[in-house]
Amino acid sequence: MITRAALVTAAFVLTATSPALAALKVGDKAPDFMVKAATNGKVHDFSLKSALKQGPVIVYFYPKAFTGGCSLEARQFSENMDKFAAKKISVVGLSADDVPTLQKFSTADCGGKFPVGSDKGAKIAEKYDAKLPAVPMSGRVSYVIGKDSKIAFVHDSKDAATHVPSLLAAANGLK
Repeated sequence: MITRAALVTAAFVLTATSPALAALKVGDKAPDFMVKAATNGKVHDFSLKSALKQGPVIVYFYPKAFTGGCSLEARQFSENMDKFAAKKISVVGLSADDVPTLQKFSTADCGGKFPVGSDKGAKIAEKYDAKLPAVPMSGRVSYVIGKDSKIAFVHDSKDAATHVPSLLAAANGLK
């Protein structure tokens, strides 16, 4: 029997040694989704379709809450939410973590500033070509989705520290 710890270890080995994922391309239609999410510890439904009515949305996939790169990335988003909000861009993070874990993560590493949603089995990640091979977890891929539901920018890198700076630069280029 394969334990969850073994799956997580295998996922990180795959993430560290495999090439970047074949992310969706700029201009592709973003698959719609609704998930249970947590913001500042409070559970709610997050709908991409509803969020896009307010403006562009950053959807970022990350492997596992409370791990080094994922915590770093969440803190960077939290520290820069005012810059995204100034461009009327909202943010949602997605991982295969369960909702109770995300309730804690949304408060601790996300600073209560944006929702993180539970993508059990990485089914949404798979639609976004962001699922790790052979394990039910997402890799590290970030998308800017325009109000028209089309992918406006993609950042596909295993280096967590590069996502927020790239997304901020892309946000500055949005019309």
